[in-house]
Amino acid sequence: MEDILKVEHVTKRFANHTALDDVSLTVPRGSVYGLLGPNGAGKSTLIRIINRITAPDSGKVWLNGRELAPEDVYNIGYLPEERGLYKQMKVGEQAIYFAQLKGLSRREATARLRQWFQKFGIEYWWDKKVSELSKGMAQKVQFIVTVLHEPELLIFDEPFSGFDPINANLLKEEILALRDKGATVIFSTHNMASVEEICDHITLINKSHNILSGSLEEIRHKHGTGIFEVEFRGDREALRERLADSYTVLADSEESEAGRNALKIHLDRHKAIHALVAEINDAVEIRSFREIIPSMNDIFIKAVAGQL
Repeated sequence: MEDILKVEHVTKRFANHTALDDVSLTVPRGSVYGLLGPNGAGKSTLIRIINRITAPDSGKVWLNGRELAPEDVYNIGYLPEERGLYKQMKVGEQAIYFAQLKGLSRREATARLRQWFQKFGIEYWWDKKVSELSKGMAQKVQFIVTVLHEPELLIFDEPFSGFDPINANLLKEEILALRDKGATVIFSTHNMASVEEICDHITLINKSHNILSGSLEEIRHKHGTGIFEVEFRGDREALRERLADSYTVLADSEESEAGRNALKIHLDRHKAIHALVAEINDAVEIRSFREIIPSMNDIFIKAVAGQL
């Protein structure tokens, strides 16, 4: 997959604080890329550098194979974590104003905004003042303004903050639809469940360093614990005895419904999976067999704690 964005050896310092220390990452075109990390890790600083709000002390950022230039901001849509709308302006007029700043004509901006407002169920708020909007409605307006000019790179910083589950799901669907239409999305969040639902690749930044990058599925499988669960029909104790000499059966194995049993088994990396399956199959009737892959939340906690 072709890369749309490259960050190469970027360092940024503020007074006595190093926000980013030799950070590099590559964002594949047409992906949803998760930018993860605890508070103060350096994520927001990196986002501001990509948006040319601030500049790195050293290192470079490349967009579409060339060094990032001032005019590239027109190809980027940015929804910051620190929301902000002019409270005394009318909603529609303010949205048109922001769209014109991104190069759209008033006529084109109005047509696109009407469609988006209807899609998000806020068309009746066009002539209301921003001060009359709820927090969720205001965030919908800002999301619309961010994507309206159809940029090829979208950056969302904690986009689901303050949304109820229904509207958060609406936003997720729109983000995935934008990706499917060809946009690339950088998605900064603390919500690991959202990461697993929509991200294709991730980078984890901690204490100013990139400590983990790659495909979401590759990372989850790479950091698996070697625990497998088998659900079976047959004699539980006979299976335990069969496995006792070569494998570790975990103590939290439990009996499942309808007379089926389940065991969790730890498999050392040097042992073959097919050999384990053969042993089980000789003792009982296998109903299902699966590897228990760690969640991104588990990986995040261990990575930040230095336990990977």
